[in-house]
Amino acid sequence: MPRAFLKKIVPAPHTLRTRWPVRICGERIADPQLWTLHRRAVTYAFGAGVAISFVPLPIHLLLAVIVALVWRINLPVIYGTTWVVANPFSLVPLYYFAYRVGVEVLRVPPHHFRFVPDWRWFQHALAPVWQPFAVGCLVCAFAFGVIGWLALELVWRWHVASRYRTRHAAHVTPTS
Repeated sequence: MPRAFLKKIVPAPHTLRTRWPVRICGERIADPQLWTLHRRAVTYAFGAGVAISFVPLPIHLLLAVIVALVWRINLPVIYGTTWVVANPFSLVPLYYFAYRVGVEVLRVPPHHFRFVPDWRWFQHALAPVWQPFAVGCLVCAFAFGVIGWLALELVWRWHVASRYRTRHAAHVTPTS
């Protein structure tokens, strides 16, 4: 797939060991499984990154690193996917969509609310919307994680098959 592009933008594991936040992970950060560009490691990391994007706490990147270390899937892909999906510009529409999904799943009427970043809002105005929001985040995380994994898996396989057909079509000579 985009192996050459990923090799260009992904830092080498040995260069990361010198940075202080990475030193917390110790030698596990140099695990070759975290940096491999094999189909399974990349597609699982992509699906997990999309699913992590629906976690409603500001711990996406930390959670992505922990999941990559535990499951030994591609660290740059899960980290990058989490950042691309759950960036400050897409977070509000993403969470609003998750809330609407939760409203539909729980079959409750949607509450109209306005976000005010102060402590009183979190104490009082969050109460009627937290359950549909949490359920929607869970449903969306599972559904979009699986859809993301499956979509990238199918695209990867299609790309490999088309390259194989193209390469072997050149070797076949027409018989006249």
